[in-house]
Amino acid sequence: MAINPGDTSWVLMSTGLVLLMVPALGFFEAGLIRSKNSLSTLMQTFSGLIILSILWFIIGFTLVYAPSPWGIIGGLKWAFYYGVPLNTSLDYAPNIPGVTFATYQMMFAVITPLLITGAFAGRLKWDAFFVFIIAWSIFIYYPLAHWVWGKGWLAQLGVYDFAGGIVIHTSAGMGSLAAALVLGRRKHFGPDIMVPHNIPLAVIGAAMLWFGWFGFNAGSALSSGPLAANALITSQIASATAGMVWLLLSWKKSKKPSVTGVITGAIAGLAGVTPAAGFISSQSAFFLGIIVGFASYYGILLIKQRLKIDDALDVSSVHGISGIIGSLAIGIVASSIINPSGPNGLAYGNAAQLGIQALGVVIAAVLGFGGTIVIMKVINAVIGLRVKPEEEEIGLDSTQHGERAYGDEWGVSV
Repeated sequence: MAINPGDTSWVLMSTGLVLLMVPALGFFEAGLIRSKNSLSTLMQTFSGLIILSILWFIIGFTLVYAPSPWGIIGGLKWAFYYGVPLNTSLDYAPNIPGVTFATYQMMFAVITPLLITGAFAGRLKWDAFFVFIIAWSIFIYYPLAHWVWGKGWLAQLGVYDFAGGIVIHTSAGMGSLAAALVLGRRKHFGPDIMVPHNIPLAVIGAAMLWFGWFGFNAGSALSSGPLAANALITSQIASATAGMVWLLLSWKKSKKPSVTGVITGAIAGLAGVTPAAGFISSQSAFFLGIIVGFASYYGILLIKQRLKIDDALDVSSVHGISGIIGSLAIGIVASSIINPSGPNGLAYGNAAQLGIQALGVVIAAVLGFGGTIVIMKVINAVIGLRVKPEEEEIGLDSTQHGERAYGDEWGVSV
């Protein structure tokens, strides 16, 4: 089919925005943890960008998007991008070059495993991290993405996911919960080690994530038309609304509005609207943001404060719970008026869609949670997962990378 230069430019710009989200994630997470582990978090995200880009080029794209006879995993016809068209399109994106589509999807494959870095901050050995993100991509992300986005068996059943609520946020969120359980709590787990060391850095990261998320959601329209415009406004409204909920809840709890609360709520809203951004109206996105705001806030209170599960940066709530809610919202308020290629939900006369979406969520949650446990148990048996107690006390920046984020005068032991 003919290539549309305007659509190609739109997707190229969106690819750059999503790429920006990887260092943004590093800044966001690094600012929210203790200074002695901040470089290790930045190293994980930035090196993850390198490692997972190469992995996607070699084998990821073909496993996700190449045809498969039973809808389980793609074949090897596009390994090393061999045969991915430069001057013509693929069926997945008929108006842009095939290689543009493949590289845009690379960014999604890169950031998904890196979300889990927020769960095991300050505890995981570097070599274990290196093996983990590769194994997690091959055994969890690639099959799940094929099932939903690569015309696999879940897509054939009618499961929809516009930009990654099932494929990305549910799987990574539940994977984060599993990782936190397998690794156990950090030394001295409690309020004293949960104080962010550099909130301005976290705000910079959150702002970059919000900006880049427009490429994530609006870019998933794969064209610069009305569908992208709808994804843009639904993303903005859901994020702002969830951020407002967190602002009010933190204000009510401590009598002072929390900066970290506002930025966390905004990210939760973005994660929640991601699967539904191209299927629901801005009015529905407003109410979705409210629900996601409350659910992610109280999810953290349940998981970290009541159950004492040390998901360091609350990925299971901010991404996992939010992604699940947004994915189910498709089954309730999706409208083919918004997206003629999408489904109608319960509110528009199609009650079955909610059950179909729930099936997709359950499959992603089970694969993300169970698969992560298996991968981490195997890694632990072979090379070990967690740093030694004395290394954890000193900090991963020094013990794993031989570097420090700040000089002694800044208090590296914080």
